[in-house]
Amino acid sequence: MDAPSTTGGNAMQQDQNGGVVIIGHGPHPVIALHGWFGHARGWGPLPDVLDVERFTYAFIDYRGYGARLGTPGRFDLREIADDVLAFGDALGWHRFSLIGHSLGGKAMQAVAMLSPARVIAMVGVTPVPPSPVPFDEPTRALFERAADDLEARFAVINHSTGERLSRHWVSRMARASTRHADVNAFAAYFRAWADTDLAADIAGTSIPTLLLVGEHDPSLTVDVMTQTYGKAFRDLTIDVVRNAGHYPMDEAPVDLATRIERFLIQRHSM
Repeated sequence: MDAPSTTGGNAMQQDQNGGVVIIGHGPHPVIALHGWFGHARGWGPLPDVLDVERFTYAFIDYRGYGARLGTPGRFDLREIADDVLAFGDALGWHRFSLIGHSLGGKAMQAVAMLSPARVIAMVGVTPVPPSPVPFDEPTRALFERAADDLEARFAVINHSTGERLSRHWVSRMARASTRHADVNAFAAYFRAWADTDLAADIAGTSIPTLLLVGEHDPSLTVDVMTQTYGKAFRDLTIDVVRNAGHYPMDEAPVDLATRIERFLIQRHSM
């Protein structure tokens, strides 16, 4: 396992080798799992507004992303879960909380299935549900093209944020995703989050879980969360982040950080 990078402040250290970036020095450890278009340093302004006195955050790269570009793998959810637990071991974290954005929201479920006793609490940020995603054919084709087609990436991001944000920002997000992910890994992770069915295996989990839905996310709505997570999770809270679509870490970072940390403080003290 690669050695982690560390920094005591809020700014992320630009590590080129580790595959994990640490911020903070607080007593509550948190591992953050990025989305399909993300990477360990792709959380927008969020790291700058986190409470580094109460929490220590580990932002990780999946195989094929960020500092782990070129790292071979199967590029599936079980592999992410295995790597998360290995990172936890390397950091000396026997127990930790999880944050998962989009794809990362489904990946954190795989971690919870594999080693539930190690997970204190979970926060899904516009998370993919545990069940397969029921795409219609044109939408599925668009998402599959995104691995090789920048315009398709733009269309996916633009739609998922409610087609309301500047073209410059959407284009920058799409271009950044091409620099920070292997094409083959990106394509494989789409199938992982779209087609993997964790619903039966995760059903009945009692890990405290908060789901934060973007007000302007047209697909991952409160109704979708209720009909999927709501049928599987025993200790579940669903809330809406206003003035945000699929990327609250960019669109409403202070509100997002406040909600995440308020929930984790409450659950860690129970």
